[in-house]
Amino acid sequence: MVLTPRGLRFMGRSLPCSIGRGGVSGRKREGDGATPRGIHRIVGMLYRPDRMARPTDWALPIGPCDLWSDDPRDPDYNKMVRAPHGFSHETLRRPDPLYDLVILTDWNWPISAPGRGSAIFLHRWRRPGYPTEGCVALAPEDLLWMARRITYQTQLIVP
Repeated sequence: MVLTPRGLRFMGRSLPCSIGRGGVSGRKREGDGATPRGIHRIVGMLYRPDRMARPTDWALPIGPCDLWSDDPRDPDYNKMVRAPHGFSHETLRRPDPLYDLVILTDWNWPISAPGRGSAIFLHRWRRPGYPTEGCVALAPEDLLWMARRITYQTQLIVP
């Protein structure tokens, strides 16, 4: 899949998407709101089993205590962790539907450089054109369509 000015190109389709409020950057830093330039592999998929059916056999459920560390001081920076967690983090089981389906990339993972940025996901958008904190966001129906067709190690190319 390739990010283009018209959207995310995948399997012959152009899917409208939103990217980070900081645009695309080759110098990604934690909190800059940028989507990192590069070739990123898909390394996982998470979903809310209380809100949707399992989209593919390799998707893992998001549990009530699942978090994602975004604190560069945390030894588990840019990794999935469990509550309670003493460092800054994102809650994966959100009250809104933003993370009902999350596709994980290998940005700054599995060995994380502190401060280089965390949690570059593909997830649903808040609304068309609304920027993310660095992730790639799509309409829920496009995200689900794509999730059912990607495989582990599919590449997300951000030129």
